[in-house]
Amino acid sequence: MQKITTQGMRLLDELGREQIFHGINLKGDNRIDEAITWLDEDFFRRSKELGFRLLRLGIGWKDYEPEHGQYNEALLQKIDRLFDWAAKYDVYIFFDMHQDLYSAFADNVGNGAPAWATVTDGIKRGKTHFVWGEGYFWDRAVHRAFDNFWRNTPVDGKGLQDHFAALWQMLARRYGDHPALFGWDLLNEPHPGKVGGKVFRKLIAKLVRMCLISPKVHRIKFFKSVINKEKHGFMLDVLTPEMMHKITGAAYKTVYQFELEYYAPFVARMSKALREVTPNGIIVLEHNYFSNLGIPFNTKLPEWENSILYSPHGYDLTVDTPAYKYANNARVGYIFDQSRESQLRAGIPTMVGEWGGGGEGEGFFPHIEFLMNKFDSYNWSNTYFAYKKGFYDKPLIRVVSRPHPMAVNGEIKSFDVDSQNKIFTLNYTPGEGDLFTEIYLPNGYESVDAGEGAQIVLEGNVLKIKTKAGKIVVKYIDRERVQTEVE
Repeated sequence: MQKITTQGMRLLDELGREQIFHGINLKGDNRIDEAITWLDEDFFRRSKELGFRLLRLGIGWKDYEPEHGQYNEALLQKIDRLFDWAAKYDVYIFFDMHQDLYSAFADNVGNGAPAWATVTDGIKRGKTHFVWGEGYFWDRAVHRAFDNFWRNTPVDGKGLQDHFAALWQMLARRYGDHPALFGWDLLNEPHPGKVGGKVFRKLIAKLVRMCLISPKVHRIKFFKSVINKEKHGFMLDVLTPEMMHKITGAAYKTVYQFELEYYAPFVARMSKALREVTPNGIIVLEHNYFSNLGIPFNTKLPEWENSILYSPHGYDLTVDTPAYKYANNARVGYIFDQSRESQLRAGIPTMVGEWGGGGEGEGFFPHIEFLMNKFDSYNWSNTYFAYKKGFYDKPLIRVVSRPHPMAVNGEIKSFDVDSQNKIFTLNYTPGEGDLFTEIYLPNGYESVDAGEGAQIVLEGNVLKIKTKAGKIVVKYIDRERVQTEVE
């Protein structure tokens, strides 16, 4: 397998070809032992067939180190097997140190840190009433646990972040030289703690004020829709990208201060710890939890780190509720447009770590295709959230598994998929050397225009082309038509 590194805003293999990855998440939750058994050898074989060359392995701190200093060898042996299978089928893995609400606490809602590393100073966790994530907004125990983590509060004579760094070093020693290693996702959706409660109040206050004074809002209909589930669509339509921009702007300074004072030092500490063990693996840098709403992300990067990428997450505001079926292209598009601005400021590659949702029915497919078109327009890689047992047999796969450039001999200018006419187009500046450009195709092709004298080889679902044309146009086969003909 080729070692993957970064250069500017691109991912490169050892041959200098630009790489685009499509991949999948293993959902991090409180049943990781069960979930990890879904990933057998056949999972990696099918992942390769579907064009998913990257697995975001979402496992929390408590699963690796349930007791202080005692690592879960049984779990690590399962991960050893995953890495070996992944290498066999040319699938890469990156570790996602997953957390939701910092820890599971007593009511088992959330996951992440073990009990011994969850310091709330005696504050008890509140009950969950609406959706699992509500604790981020007002639960004092969740906030205090994060605050102690960001302050590196000592536990057993060593700071929490120092314990966390030791865990990363253990993983680096074990997997740092494995050919299937892609990188290290330092922490899932880092939350600012008590500051996060302040951010939430600022956002709500701005929303209410705008709904009360904006001439574009029919206030009677809006407030009726708040309490009438059948009319939630109207309430959501009020939240246009323009309104979201004004609302999120109210909290930007507060979030930015957290990024500079706490998040940037954390990233530097974890990066340094990993590099003390191995130079391998890309540092996968997520934005803070509230940047999922479109608040700009602008943290300071470690000066010594030359292999780092930005991994934003983004869902519609209705995620994790029944109203998610109203997910709005404009709103989610705005969130990822803000992520694009964050990428340009940082000047590093982008791979969307979480997006989508799945299970919403075929009416949700146009939203998924809209997002994939958005990612393609920015030359972004992505990992869909999330894999569950049987996911590869769901109708949604017809949308998520689609043509994309895997390895391009040169620098990508643009690529896009016309799913209606089944046409894939790639524009690029040709590179040096006699190297193949590799394109994933779900079901082969009918025609290829790659310039005079192009060498074309189809291996499985991978179209390999040698050409100096700088443009490749592929008329690819309709998967559903092929399946119908076979039947």
